[in-house]
Amino acid sequence: MKSEFVADVLNKTVYTLVTNCSKADGIRNYFDVGVIGYSGAGVANGLGGALESGAMHPISALAESPLRVEERVRAVDDGAGGIVEQKTKFPVWFEPRNEGGTPMRAALTRAAELMAEWCDAHPDCYPPTILHVTDGEATDGNPEDVADALHQLHTADGQSLLFNLHVTTKGGREIIFPGGDDGLVDDYARMLYRMSSALPPHLAKIAGDKGYSIASGSRGFIFNADPKLIVDFFDIGTRPRMVADR
Repeated sequence: MKSEFVADVLNKTVYTLVTNCSKADGIRNYFDVGVIGYSGAGVANGLGGALESGAMHPISALAESPLRVEERVRAVDDGAGGIVEQKTKFPVWFEPRNEGGTPMRAALTRAAELMAEWCDAHPDCYPPTILHVTDGEATDGNPEDVADALHQLHTADGQSLLFNLHVTTKGGREIIFPGGDDGLVDDYARMLYRMSSALPPHLAKIAGDKGYSIASGSRGFIFNADPKLIVDFFDIGTRPRMVADR
């Protein structure tokens, strides 16, 4: 199921962040991470176990407290033209939930509250990035004004970023980082486009290096995403601007 694949990608993204922050002296807290889940049951912290009590955590706390570590098997090149199976450890922090209903407005409102607190506490840091994944239209009202409020949150390094990823089992044409809404076929797609932040230059370059066509004003929005696009969406969205780029 798409929800299970998205959960796997999210867990892999967290593991990659942990790995990138691992140094000889331990895990350095280059990132704070929060996960919000929403469904017919409402809006809730997407992390469980020891991380359930708070919505935002330093990356070291996630490194120490996965829900569990699974043993998985993957196919790898054996170096002689063949394929062998290799066992690997896979930490799990987030599990998918499918319970009907899409209270998108409430979820983004919660994200805005958390981001406002975070910006006040970290005024000189790279601004927060919200990676919003949805498979349906909002069922609790139009969320555009909440998205506008999110865009206004900022640190000294810039405004917060909101990127939107639509996943579906219906098929149809993929729309990737568009620079306008001309190719979007319905009001829902156009709404998600309007809600999405423009890709900052360093992320536009990363997306271009991955082979995506980036135009002036391209936004962090993907519609009808396939598995590869989901992986790239998380990879691109979690790349901060390096000091050398400033």
